[in-house]
Amino acid sequence: MTTTLLNADKIRLDGRKLDELRPVKIDVGVIKNADGSALIEFGKNKIIAAVYGPKEVHPRHLTKPDRAIVKCRYHMTPFSTDTRKNPSFSRREIEISKVIRQALEPAIILEDYPRSSIEVYMEVLQSDGGSRCAALSAASVALADAGINMRDLVAGCAAGKIGGEIVLDIDDTEDKEGEADMPTAIMPSLGLVTLFQLDGKLSESEFQKTFEFAIKGCMKVYQIQREALMNKYFGQSEPMQESTE
Repeated sequence: MTTTLLNADKIRLDGRKLDELRPVKIDVGVIKNADGSALIEFGKNKIIAAVYGPKEVHPRHLTKPDRAIVKCRYHMTPFSTDTRKNPSFSRREIEISKVIRQALEPAIILEDYPRSSIEVYMEVLQSDGGSRCAALSAASVALADAGINMRDLVAGCAAGKIGGEIVLDIDDTEDKEGEADMPTAIMPSLGLVTLFQLDGKLSESEFQKTFEFAIKGCMKVYQIQREALMNKYFGQSEPMQESTE
């Protein structure tokens, strides 16, 4: 039986409009034994990210003489999904770990840390669609909290297509029942895309609109990331800036 994802007024199952982001909250420095950490609540997603390093590379043959190497581990706890997940690493988790590493590397000034490694761990405590973008956003804040030199924060958000309509930030039900999903991440200050994936089929006009939605979502997440870091280190938030796009 197919779930009706939009009502007659184009309101989604959770009460959101087509272009509405789920509530996002980020807490910085939540793990005292890590060099940097962050907890993100992205809708019903709850994800902890922790950063260790720069530190000595193990095994040593992986050392790069002119730059740091980045190691990422994305893992979903057995209780994070509707049905108990096998605690061992799945192929999906290995693939997402690689995707997140590739999305973070352009933001880190790796040449500042030769012959060292920077380790990023992401534990998904509760998953509800869009967890890779949420984990990536939390990891970026954790890197900043660790004092790692970065060109910019990396902000992630997905858009997609459900019930024939383009929507922002799809949740788990929309991901499973919808027609397309486009996880995206950007470095907003530099105008660079570091993650782009597409699952599903879109027309040329739908593709453009979905990408625009994803970018707008990333910009909203970016503002929340900056405010979370400002709250920790300066005890205040930056003034909200209205988008001119």
